[in-house]
Amino acid sequence: MDFKQAVLDGDFAASFVNTKINKAIWRDSLSVPGYISIVSAAILILHLILVSKTFNKLYSCLFPKSVRRGPDPPGRAHLQGVHPASFTGQMWEHIALHGGTAIFAHKVTRFVGCAVFLGISIAALLSETGQVRVKDFIARKYFWNKHQQNDEVITEAEWLQISLCITAAYTSFLALVSVAARLRWSRLVTKHLTIILLALFGVYLYRDIWPLATFTKQPLDSGEGWLLWAKIIILAVISVIIPLFMPRYYVPFDPKEPAAVPNPEQTASLISLLLWFFLDPIVFLAYRIPHLSHDQLPPLADYDQSKNLVKKSFPSLDPFSGGKKRHLFLGLMSVYRTEYITMAFVLVAQVLFSLASPIGMYRLLRYLENSDEAIVRPWVWILWLLLAPILGSIGLQWYIYIGTRTLVRAEGILTQLVFNHALRIRMKAELPEGTSTDSNPSTAATSPDNASIVEQPPSLEASESSRGSGDETLVQPSSSSIKSDPSKGKQKAKDAQSAEYKPAPKAEAAADNLVGKINNLVTTDLNNITEGRDFLFIFVYVPLTVGCSVWFLHSILGWSAFVGLAIMIILFPIPGYVAKMIQGVQVTRMEKTDARVQTVTETMNVIRMIKLFGWENKMNSRIADKREEELRFLKKRQILDVCNNNLNFVIPILTMLATYTTYTLVMKQELTASAVFSSMSVFDMLRSQLNIVFYMIPRAVQGKVSLDRVNDFLINTELLDSFTENVNDETVGLISGDAHIDPTEIGFRDAVFSWSNTSDGSLTPSKRQFSLRIEENLFFKHGRINLVVGPTGSGKTSLLMALLGEMHFVPSGPDSFFNLPRDNGVAYAAQESWVQNETIKQNILFGSSFDEARYKKVIFQCGLSRDLELFDAGDETEVGEKGLTLSGGQKARITLARAIYSSAAILLLDDVLAALDVHTAKHIVEKCFSGDLIRGRTIILVTHNVAMTSSIAHFVVALGIDGRVLSQGSVSDALMQDTNLVQEVTDDKQAMDKAANEIDATNSKTAKGDGKLTVAEEIQEGHVSWQALKLFFAGLGGDHPILFWIVFVGGLFFTDFISTIQTWWLGLWASQYDHNESYEVDVPYYLTVYTIFLGAGMICYSLAYLTYIFGSLRASRIIHKTLIESVLGTTLRWLDKTPTSRVIARCTQDIRAVDGPVNQHFGALTEMTLSMLIKLAAVIILTPIFIIPGIIVATLGGWCGQIYIKAQLSVKREMSNARSPVLGHFGAAISGLVSIRAYGAQMAFKEESLVRIDRYTRAARTFYNLNRWVCVRIDGLGALFTAGLAAYLVYGGSLTPQSNNTGFSLNMAVGFSSLILWWVRYLNEFEVSGTSLERIQDYVSIEQEPKSSVGGEPPAHWPTSGEIRVEKLSARYSLDGPKVLHDLSFYIKSGERIGVVGRTGSGKSSLTLSLLRCILTEGTVYYDGLPTNSLNLDALRSNITIIPQVPELLAGSLRQNLDPFEQYDDATLNDALRAAGLFALQSEMDEGRITLDSAISAGGGNLSVGQRQILALARAIVRGSKLLILDEATSAIDYKTDTVIQTSLRNGLGGDVTLITVAHRLQTIMDADKIMVLDAGHIVEFDSPSQLLKNDKGMLRALVNESGDRDNLVAMAEGKASSSQ
Repeated sequence: MDFKQAVLDGDFAASFVNTKINKAIWRDSLSVPGYISIVSAAILILHLILVSKTFNKLYSCLFPKSVRRGPDPPGRAHLQGVHPASFTGQMWEHIALHGGTAIFAHKVTRFVGCAVFLGISIAALLSETGQVRVKDFIARKYFWNKHQQNDEVITEAEWLQISLCITAAYTSFLALVSVAARLRWSRLVTKHLTIILLALFGVYLYRDIWPLATFTKQPLDSGEGWLLWAKIIILAVISVIIPLFMPRYYVPFDPKEPAAVPNPEQTASLISLLLWFFLDPIVFLAYRIPHLSHDQLPPLADYDQSKNLVKKSFPSLDPFSGGKKRHLFLGLMSVYRTEYITMAFVLVAQVLFSLASPIGMYRLLRYLENSDEAIVRPWVWILWLLLAPILGSIGLQWYIYIGTRTLVRAEGILTQLVFNHALRIRMKAELPEGTSTDSNPSTAATSPDNASIVEQPPSLEASESSRGSGDETLVQPSSSSIKSDPSKGKQKAKDAQSAEYKPAPKAEAAADNLVGKINNLVTTDLNNITEGRDFLFIFVYVPLTVGCSVWFLHSILGWSAFVGLAIMIILFPIPGYVAKMIQGVQVTRMEKTDARVQTVTETMNVIRMIKLFGWENKMNSRIADKREEELRFLKKRQILDVCNNNLNFVIPILTMLATYTTYTLVMKQELTASAVFSSMSVFDMLRSQLNIVFYMIPRAVQGKVSLDRVNDFLINTELLDSFTENVNDETVGLISGDAHIDPTEIGFRDAVFSWSNTSDGSLTPSKRQFSLRIEENLFFKHGRINLVVGPTGSGKTSLLMALLGEMHFVPSGPDSFFNLPRDNGVAYAAQESWVQNETIKQNILFGSSFDEARYKKVIFQCGLSRDLELFDAGDETEVGEKGLTLSGGQKARITLARAIYSSAAILLLDDVLAALDVHTAKHIVEKCFSGDLIRGRTIILVTHNVAMTSSIAHFVVALGIDGRVLSQGSVSDALMQDTNLVQEVTDDKQAMDKAANEIDATNSKTAKGDGKLTVAEEIQEGHVSWQALKLFFAGLGGDHPILFWIVFVGGLFFTDFISTIQTWWLGLWASQYDHNESYEVDVPYYLTVYTIFLGAGMICYSLAYLTYIFGSLRASRIIHKTLIESVLGTTLRWLDKTPTSRVIARCTQDIRAVDGPVNQHFGALTEMTLSMLIKLAAVIILTPIFIIPGIIVATLGGWCGQIYIKAQLSVKREMSNARSPVLGHFGAAISGLVSIRAYGAQMAFKEESLVRIDRYTRAARTFYNLNRWVCVRIDGLGALFTAGLAAYLVYGGSLTPQSNNTGFSLNMAVGFSSLILWWVRYLNEFEVSGTSLERIQDYVSIEQEPKSSVGGEPPAHWPTSGEIRVEKLSARYSLDGPKVLHDLSFYIKSGERIGVVGRTGSGKSSLTLSLLRCILTEGTVYYDGLPTNSLNLDALRSNITIIPQVPELLAGSLRQNLDPFEQYDDATLNDALRAAGLFALQSEMDEGRITLDSAISAGGGNLSVGQRQILALARAIVRGSKLLILDEATSAIDYKTDTVIQTSLRNGLGGDVTLITVAHRLQTIMDADKIMVLDAGHIVEFDSPSQLLKNDKGMLRALVNESGDRDNLVAMAEGKASSSQ
């Protein structure tokens, strides 16, 4: 124990002998700093020895092979340069090396402080105040030297003061070294100095400050007088204040690449870090300006840069970067072990701080109850109530800070990890889930080449044959040639042969969409993983909190606490059961939500068709039915939530009641106010643990599931052969010495390729495993154009994939190999064109340097000149995600242009002509493939168009349907081997002839003026508008708004009021023991009343929230209905300028926000507002003077909240905007994986991914840190309010404050304080989620078509004929736009076939739209005698059928497309298909026929254009419309399908059906009854073809004369004339 304060006079000193003195000194607390100083000095001396030159020489002699050098100080490298010559310059360099003037000034100040402390310590030793006389001290010294036999020596107190002076001198020396020495030594001694100074300060706190906080102790060093307090003040400054406020030295993550401007977080002082002061500039900047841009955010710290995170983490996570093959969780824990260990310690501290408030309240109330027993003064507990919540808040915020920092880093790392791994995987040819394999009609869908592209991005392509190693930097090999291993090749070939026709298991026919899965991993799964990051709460926080809470309750309430705990454990399964029910309902609800979203998405994707067919009301009803199903389960979920909330409220209350009942009735103890009010907050803590458990466990489990999914992808996904573990078995012999391979050869020898290295192979619609078999040699000609031809499904694309290394190589013999030289580059153009979300120019350059002359040649030769003219921004036009602003042909030509522009010597072109019309394809063949940019380059061109390309081919490879080479050589050789190929050539020639007779070409899509996509979406600034909130509030109230608000707000008010009365009632019960004996207190009475309050509160709460649930469901239903009706009722013009994805987002994610966050946050906000007001009112009623502090705290809290919200909204928006490009780049790269690998552009894409991740990380780190900023401040305000109230109640109130009223006031104050932060947060969340209401409101107020009315319903029998009479019809697309039709008047008899012709822009499409009233019209159109402008739009459009050039189809079966509303039987539908000509088209097909059960992909993507037109014609026949409008398809339809369609139009329609054909070829309409010729919106001719041809100056005559088939056209017209006569 400490020796009592020694008074240093000679008499006292003389009473101790040397031995006794020494024993006492070692135990004195003043000697502790001396011990620490000795240890510090020993460590520093040892360090000096280890870094000395002598030791290094000795070490190098003993261990000559080891190179030992001391580490350079972190961060110094970037500051070293030429040393200045002058002293001043050297001084400034020294200051700069120490971190700048601010840090150096703090160090100098500390040195001065240490010197002053040394002086004061010496003064204390020698001064009269310290009772040490100098003469006596010197005399004793002299006496000690001369007469050592005397027992009198220096006293213990003197020795302690001397040791203190030596310690002070040592600290001064260290402080001097920290200022004057080099940075390396300065940093080392600063750590020692800080520890010693803290020890000194701690000793004085213990000896001289703590006694002042008690009633029983006195300061031990009070004899020093003012010197003591001077010491303590100096020590406080140099040991606490300076280390807290001194900026930190910037240490770059990589000394070779220091940041130009460090993040303030990296240089902020400790106090700034703890209280987040370093964010003040950004917060107040955001408050002053309308919107905080991304460039104004703090710079990204270098330890958060993704390239540095990759360097640090990939060796533990990625096997290709040297990591172990282990579960991803273990790898992440290895990377973040320091963070999680720190978080665990912080959580432990947080538990202790959270328990500090109840302890402080208990001790304070005990003092008021019985001040005589108090040891510690009450101001200590008041200070405790102030500091404990603040320190607890700082601890919790630091836990969240570390957690969110880890979250953001993990997001970036895992995204990059999955991205890097995706660049190694093999993209198999897989069918989309649910696609029918036996009735799929499309040749496009049944080919193993492109089976993967139905409803998904392209999935076949290549990479260089290089193995990943080290840091995942792929070395480009000289070639992709792979030779077989003789020991394994034959057996594998035999296995492949025997497996070739083995039927695939049925389940495998629905293979996963790999691209979709990968995208899911970095969105949904990554979100789940990061949400499950707080598993430490389950394993550390909850058990420790429960344990500490029970300990505290046991200490004040005895063993009754265990009764309460037993009650809690017994009741624990009940909320668990409810939670399980909630989970079950939630799963079903999500299924119903998915069904609605799917219906909405399909509807929006084909909304033009819906409007043209007049299906708005029917589709609205279908969506409304799906919505009702969803809302039914949403209601169940919310009612269960109310039950769950009641349980979470009641169980702790019952636990508390059981504890109090046992304590009073069984244990016969008195219930004091201190026990009641302190234990109440602990019971609240126990209640929160229930919520934490039920909140955290599902998220942790979900995170584990998602982590397993990512891990499965990283471990079990099939990789390219060049990355597989057994690469040494098959492919290590790359061009070995005995192979006799010419490394410049392009081709194969005895090679077999499959789409998988597993036995199940690649799934194809014909239920067989596809393999490409190259027997003997196949070598392509260098510097020539090589064609690869063959029927669909023969493996033409697979041949290119095999060359690129995308397919699995199965050697069939010892000499098997394949080779693709890559020294001079390889370029690839995929069949399914791939473009990035960049400008057209950037897509073509693809990272190559810009050569203007070459670029212009490429544009011309690839036929893009005209397209770029149509775009106002030219080649700076953004193509959009997946090229949404481009037509299929434009995308194909840009993909081709990319390959042509590249400097690659070898070009692999996969059917680039397929998506082009004949005119454009011919231009490409003549100008590009025969041009100078191709000369000398090796072209391998896969094509179906043999007729067009045969003239340029130097070498032709023909493949058979079984994946074998039929012939190689000339075109004639290929035609001799394949009769099907001969038929294709014939069809191609017919198509070319047909195209030559087209009147006009179809327009390409055009972009907006500045090249940006569509109309920019408006970004709201400021608060959510009242108009948007009104949309929600009006829905809540419904038809009885006053009743709703009275019940809801009134119910919540009485709930909180009763809750407050309950707390007061407990205090009243406890106060009875102050005036009565325990046996006189009627415990059952107080328990009964309390239970009644409890029941009343539950009833009010349930009633209020059930009312709110039904109101919120009503609001959800009304808002959804209003939105859908608005979008379905809008104009085609609005739909044209609004991206479908934006409309879908409103109907899905924004509606989801209304169903969830908007109503949840508003409900919680209302409840908290009322609760805060009632708690503040309770405090004010008992202590009226506190109305002013209450208002001040509330105002400051609101002000902090407003500042925070302003900054947070800006940063949140920037964070969301920065996340999209990361996912966009990721998705685009995965879609174009094969192209990226073919070009060898993996590294460029990885680097771009890192750049985008950094941009997101910069915003995300700021976003999460802002939350910490506001939390600490508002928690501090709350603690200040509570402590101020406590101080007033103890010192400023009545002379004898009542403990029960004080406890009640403090309880209310603590509740009020804790709610301030949550109120601000929920207000912010409501405002953020309320932006969804604004976006919905924007779409509710869009332009609308005329609504239906009763007067607009036609007679039931209408229409009976297809008669059309038009009088003075004019039309325009907008009110202020020019007229596109001018005073058209004509008459069409029922049953007539009318052809409409004219050059581009003549008004043909406008005429069809005006007949359907899709655009603004003037004049009158009579349909079967009724003016169409008097009819409801749905009635008009449902009786007219229009077939566009490329009809839209719904995803689902063919039956659902023909009869979406289930109005007809199968017989009617089959009759319509037969009349439309489908059966005639399929008469020669053995398999793959289209039936009513055939699956149709979204938009009809798995059908040809011709097939879609036939199905649209069948749909028109089913509808039975009397007026049919056909926009004829052009050369995209093959000759046979075209013939079938024309025959069906002539013979398959009823005699009373009027047919208007917008013609692009004269052959289809020269036998029409009449032809209308339009020019610039006027009718220039309208009569029978024969009559019009008689007019030599007529426009039709001119068109016929221009065509290449004049005689035939004239004959058709004359034949029609003679037949009609």
